[in-house]
Amino acid sequence: MATERVTRNDGTTSERIVERDGGGTTYVDRGGGPGMAGFIVGLAVLALVAIIAFFLVNQSRNDALRTDAVTSAASTIADSTAGAAKDAGNAANNAAGAVNPK
Repeated sequence: MATERVTRNDGTTSERIVERDGGGTTYVDRGGGPGMAGFIVGLAVLALVAIIAFFLVNQSRNDALRTDAVTSAASTIADSTAGAAKDAGNAANNAAGAVNPK
């Protein structure tokens, strides 16, 4: 007659021992549960989320840098245009003053 008992079951592994009377043979079956596979899958999903977040943050930062560069270039062009217009006005006044001295 066989006697079967479960000696440990902690959610991740279980151990089943079957003792057979008459022959003195004992079979020990140590089965691994799904705990380690679930942990590995969870770790892989966490790594994937971290990689996606990294790329999204970098994309947002690059967009902000590009916007700042365009704004700075436009401001520089506006300043140089205003300076050129002022110089042209001064040159026109000087030319007018040379033609019609007071």
